[in-house]
Amino acid sequence: MTSVIKETQSIKEAVTFINTIDVNKFSRLISRIIQKLHLKGERTFSEEEEQKLQTALSLDKQALNLVLETAAFILEQAVYHNVKPTSLQQQLEAIHLNPDKAEVFSQTWATSGPELVEGLKHNIFAPKKLGYVGWQLNLQMAQSSQARLKSPNAVLQLGLQSEDSEVQENVFVEFNHQELLEFYNKLEIVQGQLDSLT
Repeated sequence: MTSVIKETQSIKEAVTFINTIDVNKFSRLISRIIQKLHLKGERTFSEEEEQKLQTALSLDKQALNLVLETAAFILEQAVYHNVKPTSLQQQLEAIHLNPDKAEVFSQTWATSGPELVEGLKHNIFAPKKLGYVGWQLNLQMAQSSQARLKSPNAVLQLGLQSEDSEVQENVFVEFNHQELLEFYNKLEIVQGQLDSLT
């Protein structure tokens, strides 16, 4: 399996900070993050708690934010890609996370991951949801510059609704054959990933 966690510059910096944190404190930190990750629009820690964490973990505000965001990102990637705990641990060690910290991620993911996935299944990440799909097929036979032309295209009508509104917003998307095929293939990938989560 290819790694779902790429070693970007910010992840390298976060790994450096994470490796300095006491493993017991880090374990409690990750447990709290995974418990709160599925809660939409809610912070994992209050301002006051973050100040206490800065002192307890010997990190400044920017470093702490980087550690919290990176830990949440790693767990979100584990959810999205349905990563097995052992694979997660190996991938984290590959980006130079200390083995004891990688094991904390892996154990926390093994014990709390299924509950997180279940919680996230019920969340709507996008502010709008699809309420209606309509389609229309058009075939252009000629135009002023070209007498003989056979150009098919499809128009999809997507009816979007906000969670708090019954008003439907219509979005029209036009595809030629190749674009429609690419869109279909991407939907197949999404369907495969959704199926792997259920």
